[in-house]
Amino acid sequence: MDIKSIKTEKDVIEALKDKTPFERDVYVATFKIPRGKISTYKRIAEKVGKPKAYRAVANALHKNRLSPVVPCHRVVASDGSFGGEKKGAEWRRNMVKKEGIPIEKGKVKISNEILY
Repeated sequence: MDIKSIKTEKDVIEALKDKTPFERDVYVATFKIPRGKISTYKRIAEKVGKPKAYRAVANALHKNRLSPVVPCHRVVASDGSFGGEKKGAEWRRNMVKKEGIPIEKGKVKISNEILY
């Protein structure tokens, strides 16, 4: 499936049929985050019914081959920081900044207005 043809949750699931059910759930939950909003690894873990699996959420999103259609750049640590390698973190920070997310001292300034 061509990434440009992915438009719905069903398309995301179809494109990820080789992934585990948990990974598919994480990707679908991330796919739903609208432009101009962010979520945290912990909130995604809660949304998929595995509230303590926030590290597993981060690991699943680290392997996201559907970016930016599945906008993993909109998922940050609970303190607003961008984890992972420096280059990838910088790319994600720039992406959310372009989408209007407030950044302060290199982290997302988390507020109820932007939290999904």
